Amino acid sequence: MKTNANYLLLSTLIGGIIFNLIFWAERLAINLLIYSLFVVTVTFFNKEVIKSAKFKWYALGHLAAAILVVINNSNLSLASYYISLLLFVGFSHYQRIRSVWVAIMATTLQVFAIPATMFKRLSELEIGNFKIRPVLRPLKYIIFPIIIVFIFIGIYSGANKIFEKYAAELGDHIANVLTQFFGFLFNDLSLERFIHFCLGLALTGGLLITFYEHVFEKIEASLSDDLLRKKNKNRLKSIWSEITHAFIGRVISKKMALKTEYVIAIISFVGLNFLLLLLNGIDIWWLWLGKGKNFAETNYSAELHDGTNALIFSIVLAMAIIVYFFRGNLNFYSKSKTLKTLAVIWMIQNCVLVISVLIRDAHYIEVYGLTYKRIGVIVFALLCIIGLTTVYIKVAKHKTFFYLLRVNGNIWYILLLASATINWDVTIVKYNLTHKGLIAFDADYLLSLSDKTLPVIHQNREELNMSASSYGSLVPKGEILVSSTDEQLQKRLDQRIAFFKERYEKVSWLSWNLQDWNTAKYFGIKK
Repeated sequence: MKTNANYLLLSTLIGGIIFNLIFWAERLAINLLIYSLFVVTVTFFNKEVIKSAKFKWYALGHLAAAILVVINNSNLSLASYYISLLLFVGFSHYQRIRSVWVAIMATTLQVFAIPATMFKRLSELEIGNFKIRPVLRPLKYIIFPIIIVFIFIGIYSGANKIFEKYAAELGDHIANVLTQFFGFLFNDLSLERFIHFCLGLALTGGLLITFYEHVFEKIEASLSDDLLRKKNKNRLKSIWSEITHAFIGRVISKKMALKTEYVIAIISFVGLNFLLLLLNGIDIWWLWLGKGKNFAETNYSAELHDGTNALIFSIVLAMAIIVYFFRGNLNFYSKSKTLKTLAVIWMIQNCVLVISVLIRDAHYIEVYGLTYKRIGVIVFALLCIIGLTTVYIKVAKHKTFFYLLRVNGNIWYILLLASATINWDVTIVKYNLTHKGLIAFDADYLLSLSDKTLPVIHQNREELNMSASSYGSLVPKGEILVSSTDEQLQKRLDQRIAFFKERYEKVSWLSWNLQDWNTAKYFGIKK
């Protein structure tokens, strides 16, 4: 244990130095891959971590996410990187965890608990016969009061402007003293750089050093995928049950309460099925069979947008209602076959509703072009279908709500990694430029996307022409987009190219990524 503590503390120190060297004044790119390789390697040689299949799969998933950052360098790839890092650390340090949500919470707790964990690890450190514990013991009487004092300084500063002024002056004075101190010791080391190093040290320690209190493992150990029938026993009544009995008496027994819930569920699902049948009938007639309004003759933007949001919310609410009614003993009720049939019919009808959402979104894209929000609707509709499928399995196989969280979490993580493989910005620009004559073309939106789209836009810069003849026949009346003038658009494009050149020349190879390299190559930018 002592040897492992020394190894982890030394690795944390090295990790803090690496963090400071590769991230200071750099963009997030290949430096993230370097840092991930360091974290995975140190964790692999950590004797406290079991090298199970779970460890290997999530290590590969995280490294794949880091490579995707280097290849695509998008916000989505960065999001997949951070989530995969949390999952890798959570599942490697706490391998009895089964849900991605719990793994993320465990890693977050581990990072925030790093001061206490580091203090404990440092107390175990030995250099020959010299022990650190006696040196650290007095610090515990100082560090905690200092933290408390700084917290209340922030609170009182927000409550009193005069106090805030004096506190700010004191803070500036302390900062100047520390800056002079670091400037005297290290000519090339500023206070900001030292704080950046401390941040890297704390983050690396949180990712490498296991937090001993396995709280989430203990909580999750009591959760199961399979729903078990709870036997009725004479137990102490809850406050709620006592209040209920005060109004309705003790006539309703446990068995009678289950029958009552069954009747309520039957009536609810019959009514909901009838309502959804009417709604789906309208959608099939107007959307599927094309008997509805002509997009070119009406302002359909608000109707599509609001309708899609309402339908998505209703699908999520539908899954929540099914989960509620099939949360317990109603699954094992002798007459529950009818209820399950109604629930399955409602789930099928909700799948039809999802298809209607997709058709609405397809019409929206056909008229207004491709954007991230419209792509998001497609992804969310796909997640709804997956959610409804797992809810059906829950009802049919008597699964628990924990099962839904666990399975859907893993599926969503896989879909996140898969979606990060696509260069969405370039896809959006190419689609909208190709279909310019058929959609309400929004050049301002295209110029708001990332720098990786600059070569494609530059190749088609003449297509930024916003004359009225450029709008397609499908554009609804009153929906012509108000945009910048042609001259302003061309000027913005030139400014974007100049800003990219300036940014690209400022950073080193640590900020290298494939998309920036391709853009620089296209414009002939060399460092």
